[in-house]
Amino acid sequence: MIKLVLTRLVQAIVVVFALVSFTFFAVRMLPGNPFVNEKAIPEHILEQTKAAYGLDGNWLQQFAIYWKNVLLHGDLGPSFSLYGRTVSGIIAQSFPVSLMLGGFALLMGVGVGLPLGALAALRRNGVIDYASMLLAMAGICVPSFVLGPLLQLYVARNVDWISVAGWERPSDILLPSIALGTGVAAYVARLTRGGMLEVLGQDFIRTARAKGVPPGTVVVRHALRGAVLPAVTYLGPAFAAIITGSFVVETIFQVPGMGQHFVTSVTSQDYFLLQGLVMFYGLLMAAANFGVDVALAALNPRLRSKS
Repeated sequence: MIKLVLTRLVQAIVVVFALVSFTFFAVRMLPGNPFVNEKAIPEHILEQTKAAYGLDGNWLQQFAIYWKNVLLHGDLGPSFSLYGRTVSGIIAQSFPVSLMLGGFALLMGVGVGLPLGALAALRRNGVIDYASMLLAMAGICVPSFVLGPLLQLYVARNVDWISVAGWERPSDILLPSIALGTGVAAYVARLTRGGMLEVLGQDFIRTARAKGVPPGTVVVRHALRGAVLPAVTYLGPAFAAIITGSFVVETIFQVPGMGQHFVTSVTSQDYFLLQGLVMFYGLLMAAANFGVDVALAALNPRLRSKS
């Protein structure tokens, strides 16, 4: 397990460094001027910022100063598009909203997809199986930016306690979570069904049934544990993808999460905000993948022996 932790840690450092470095140079190749926007920065503040972060030097000098500030001081820099705010402050304010939305969507996706896939496998080639996989295929094919407006039009407008958009009431999390979690539920259902069918054909399942173990115990204690492994492998990247890719849903439902800032940083060439968000997303993805590896090792003893 220690070897696994160290390996994943080194991989995460390399991947995040490469990701941020690519973003650093790519955003500077775009045409335009990040210092020109509707909220113009005062000249003396702009000169101080350029001097502090080496923006008046060449790209390599800026690159070295940026990483020095990040590693030694934890300074992700100021935002050019949101004058007067730091990148760290923006992330600290918006990430809890995206985390709450993503966590609820993931919980909803697992809560629906896992039993749906297991039930489809137990009723293989039956009506329940075909109906479940039809719903799963629809969930995969319909993107969140299509599902979101449909939910607003046909659900929010007809249910008084659900808002069309906004983030003021506890119920406001419901529709964007459904829009984000539907795709997760669909993939989890298909992966769980495939894993369950494979496990149900194993010798130890037939042995348990031959010994008279109750069917419910066979499914819950023996089959389901091995069947969820493919779904668990998917959930780590899916969780990070929900948070990083939720900017469309956040825009549709006017959720004050990180997605809106990601869009703003790209359109306004906000160097530091874009780099900070990319770094944060990279760390989040690495943490999610690490969590998946630990969960798989806990569920599968053979993986623990190899690590």
